[in-house]
Amino acid sequence: MSAYEAAIAANRFGFGARPGDLARIGSHAREALKQQLRGPAPLLPEALEASHTLLARVQDARTARREAGGDAQPSALANAKVLRDIYRPAYVADVQARVRAAITREADFLERLVHFWSNHFAVSVDKPAVLGLAGAMEREAIRPHVLGNFADMLLAVEQHPAMLLYLDNARSIGPDSAAARVAATRGRQLGLNENLGREILELHTLGVNGGYTQQDVQSLAAIITGWSLGGGAGRLRGGEPGKFHFREAFHQPGAKLLLGRRYADDGVGQGRAALRDLALHPRTAAHLARKLACHFVADDPPSSLLARLERAYLDSRGDLAALYGALIDSREAWQQPLAKFKTPTDYLYSAYRALQLAAPDPSGSGRVLDLRAFELLGQRPFQPGSPAGWPDRSADWDGSAALLKRLEWAQEVGQRLGSRRDAVQVADAVLGGTLTGATRTGLSRAQDGAQALTLLLASPEFMRR
Repeated sequence: MSAYEAAIAANRFGFGARPGDLARIGSHAREALKQQLRGPAPLLPEALEASHTLLARVQDARTARREAGGDAQPSALANAKVLRDIYRPAYVADVQARVRAAITREADFLERLVHFWSNHFAVSVDKPAVLGLAGAMEREAIRPHVLGNFADMLLAVEQHPAMLLYLDNARSIGPDSAAARVAATRGRQLGLNENLGREILELHTLGVNGGYTQQDVQSLAAIITGWSLGGGAGRLRGGEPGKFHFREAFHQPGAKLLLGRRYADDGVGQGRAALRDLALHPRTAAHLARKLACHFVADDPPSSLLARLERAYLDSRGDLAALYGALIDSREAWQQPLAKFKTPTDYLYSAYRALQLAAPDPSGSGRVLDLRAFELLGQRPFQPGSPAGWPDRSADWDGSAALLKRLEWAQEVGQRLGSRRDAVQVADAVLGGTLTGATRTGLSRAQDGAQALTLLLASPEFMRR
């Protein structure tokens, strides 16, 4: 059983075993995972640009362009060029740092948790305004809180520039606010944007069947009016450029009712109080328990597991390390090896780790792989396409066209590496007790090293975790 558990610890809880990992884990799989929960938080060592610095640079560039051209309202094309020039290098740097961490760190259970929460609080770079900020949000709002309390992570994410811009809350204005009253005197009507309020309830906390109403959506949207960004010019000037800034003039005044609870109007504190209560709601516990179990155990996790995870979350008042500990201790997490089909990102990371391939660099030159592989297989980093994030069920990833792309990629890797890796040795080292005799025999009978590596990467054991 220990051979299975070591493989499960590395390949299900982590991003895949490297040669030597299963031997290191040995018969202490659960303790090896729990050791990671003692910290430190999975921060990145690279000195990457902060989100507020990026936003300040964008504001400065737009101001300079406007002053140089004498155009009070730069064209959409000009604004897009400013974003692309500043944001794209930041996006590439963040993705590369993220990939390097995933394929080189020994404590990759924490790295998988970072990706899990980043997908839970998804923003998508197909919206240009967040191209350079998605990675920064993961670095600044998620990584520091992965071993902390969910409420703290929730607040950090909802106040991050990437989320405020992605879901249009930075300009959400209460209909009875000071800003709306001024606009009305000039014949303009400003209004509430419900996007962030809706997704907080539907995706981030209670879940789609969480028992809230449209009135609750509107109420939460009103509660977080004024949650915006610093900077701007004229009447919009205020706060430190690019950082979270509460704009009192945008805030819908008055006490508000959310899920039957009344929240007094104390400015930015009204929203913070509401989010902290949402974080501890039993429906939130149920939603998070199901998502975590679905990600780590099975597409349709057993109710016994869900009940224990919910209880661990509520008893600890949202302590995430306690929640992960309950997951590790659950028998269900260790009973079905290979129950989850790997997403493209999982698949690529596990291949990097198993074959000990070099991390991608900006140009891709001189490397076996580069960042284009993620796009080729259908999972470009930070681009899920919607606030719901990437899907997490086998049926969303195991279609024939997707499998063909994986096979083509596996063939390319096999051809490039040739006999520089022994596929049988790699399979024994990284798949451990989950490697079947049929697959091992197939690898040993391959016509050459390239074909053997292709067969390894295309095997059912390698495609699943």
